[in-house]
Amino acid sequence: MRKTTPKRIERIPDPKFNDSLVTRFVNNLMYDGKKNTAYKIFYDAVDIVAKRTEESGHEVWKRALDNVSPTVEVKSRRVGGATFQIPQEIRPDRRTALGIKWLIMYSRRRNEKSMAQKLASEIVAASKGEGSAHKKKEDTHRMAEANKAFSHFRF
Repeated sequence: MRKTTPKRIERIPDPKFNDSLVTRFVNNLMYDGKKNTAYKIFYDAVDIVAKRTEESGHEVWKRALDNVSPTVEVKSRRVGGATFQIPQEIRPDRRTALGIKWLIMYSRRRNEKSMAQKLASEIVAASKGEGSAHKKKEDTHRMAEANKAFSHFRF
């Protein structure tokens, strides 16, 4: 077990929006260390979103990320030979991590030409409270609600 918690590494904000959350998103989007390609995909997607919604693409993306970030999740815990799904609050850092992962994962599964178009479609859908990433959040919340009876087993 660790004696001290590791230090958090400061992320350098992205050049266009000067937002470290964008850098975090792009780092998750990146494949094989190709950060410039990931930035290009993200910025193209934000431009597409801005054209479709007539709003700031960055603001729509932030709203989408908030809409897909869960607040509770279930964790498995063995109690007396039985495994229970115990609902727990999620730390803010993990909330955003899950939201980013789900947004990217469900964007990749969409059927459109380029990754930028797929990402833009998922962002627009998530900002309206629709789409697969938002459905995943709703399913997670529903599962936690269904297992609320086991919350007294919390660690």
